[in-house]
Amino acid sequence: MNPFVIKMPADLAEISGIVYYPKDTSVFAIEDEDGFFYKIYLTKNNEIKKWKFDKKHDYEDVVLHDSIFYILISNGDIESLQFTGDSIISNTFLFPDASKKTNEFESMYFDDNLKQLVLLCKDCEDDSKKTVSAWGYNIDSQNYTPAVLIIDVQPLIEKLGKPKMRLKPSATAINPVTNELYILSSINHLLIVTDRSGKFKEVFELDPGIYKQAEGIAFTPAGDMIISNESHKTGLANILILKNKKKGL
Repeated sequence: MNPFVIKMPADLAEISGIVYYPKDTSVFAIEDEDGFFYKIYLTKNNEIKKWKFDKKHDYEDVVLHDSIFYILISNGDIESLQFTGDSIISNTFLFPDASKKTNEFESMYFDDNLKQLVLLCKDCEDDSKKTVSAWGYNIDSQNYTPAVLIIDVQPLIEKLGKPKMRLKPSATAINPVTNELYILSSINHLLIVTDRSGKFKEVFELDPGIYKQAEGIAFTPAGDMIISNESHKTGLANILILKNKKKGL
């Protein structure tokens, strides 16, 4: 997995979630702390635009669905962004009892089978070392639903031979070519592939020298994989592009 590397400017040191925008081959991105929304042109000398949309929060992931961007906050709240000209209209949807729960989320994707945004747990109070669960968010009804997906981590643990490992997803996306779910874990330095129901299929161990703090993942319609790396205190943050040379990569 030898990617093409695009270096990010200093104000994107904490680049987190990303989403590919096929109309002009750009990437929209969020930064982990400040309420800025970025557009990065991959074919225009990496030109970058940015908009202020909110105050400081722990922003983790971004999804584009029906011309609206949905941004995940670590406590499960979701903020929607819609462009009107060059300005942004935003709304916030609150996770139930977010202030009272110990749930933490870093990844979100839209599942067209479930017709919901799916928030994959990084650390949720109902999970054990053997499972990772997900909450659903119905855009139309604006309701959250627990346990829309439960991933059995045991086959992954057996494959890697790491019985004490606890999977902590940092980003997720569906590969439009293979129809598989890709789960990125920055802490574990892993890329896991499952089917749409969460059944384990394959795992790739990531080189920490290249994937130093991989916090975002997206796909092009052709199946090219895009991963964003935070700076992780060394060098600049970057975006990695891996061409789809064979199924799954």
